[in-house]
Amino acid sequence: MLNALPKEAEAVDLRLLDALIHEVETVFRGKRETVRLSLAALLARGHLLFEDIPGVGKTTLARALTAALGLEFRRVQFTSDLLPSDVLGVSIYNPRTHEFETRPGPIFTHVVLADEINRAPPRTQSGLLEAMQEGRVTIDERSYDLPRPFLVMATQNPLEQHGTYPLPESQLDRFLMRISIGYPDADEERSVLLQSVGIDDPVERVRPVLDAGMVLALQARVERVHADASIVDDLMAIVHATRAEPRLRAGASTRAAIGLFRAARGYALVDGRDFLAPDDVRRLVVPCLAHRLLPVGASSPTGEAYDEAVAVLEAIMDALPVPL
Repeated sequence: MLNALPKEAEAVDLRLLDALIHEVETVFRGKRETVRLSLAALLARGHLLFEDIPGVGKTTLARALTAALGLEFRRVQFTSDLLPSDVLGVSIYNPRTHEFETRPGPIFTHVVLADEINRAPPRTQSGLLEAMQEGRVTIDERSYDLPRPFLVMATQNPLEQHGTYPLPESQLDRFLMRISIGYPDADEERSVLLQSVGIDDPVERVRPVLDAGMVLALQARVERVHADASIVDDLMAIVHATRAEPRLRAGASTRAAIGLFRAARGYALVDGRDFLAPDDVRRLVVPCLAHRLLPVGASSPTGEAYDEAVAVLEAIMDALPVPL
């Protein structure tokens, strides 16, 4: 039997999530679904990988979403000379006290933007693994808990590969979703152009709608989103079909299935519901599974491999009936 839901989780009005999305849209225009997916990942205690060309608003989205959530935000520019200690922190000897003191790195925040993560060497990339999986980091054999809630939003450019270190499968698997923002439509881009005339930073006008305690309460509430057995069976059918698909070297793992289930429940909550609809799972299949699959013939998770994985997943969903 499930434990009772904390009273503070029940007290959070789900209509605040719609208000939050509206607040983010005041500066990040024309991409409501991207905002919804990002919020669903946070509520599902996951992390986001944005693979897109520069200049489409990834940083703006991260800053605006963090401001509307009432959380702390830091941005780390990943470069080839970035060390793990530059992200996690370092222990320094203090000659006055004759003791080592820990100076926490920029990862000690609620939302961290790892900009161009694939430009950092593998050693630095792997430094994020414990933080993303366990919510803590280890500095000189001592573990430190990160603030809660904690979200990593990483970006990488799919076109420019010179001087980059592609994320290995183990690192990609730590991201709950991979999302591409794309270009805005003509009307929204016109609004962005007109808004950019001013010298003020529009993100600074975003007002907080939630706070850290409310976000934690909503994360707890995600676990109580009801899932009908037929929807769970549909999710499992999709996952098992990837394992039997001859065009894939390996199918979706159990961790991938759990991530898809959590993300779908978070998406339902963002939609203002405490129950899963069949379309919730289907909508999250590609963002949650495609970056975890490697087609036959692909030696690394390139953009072409991702596109082929998307095509395979869409074919699998077309072949399986949607539960009623």
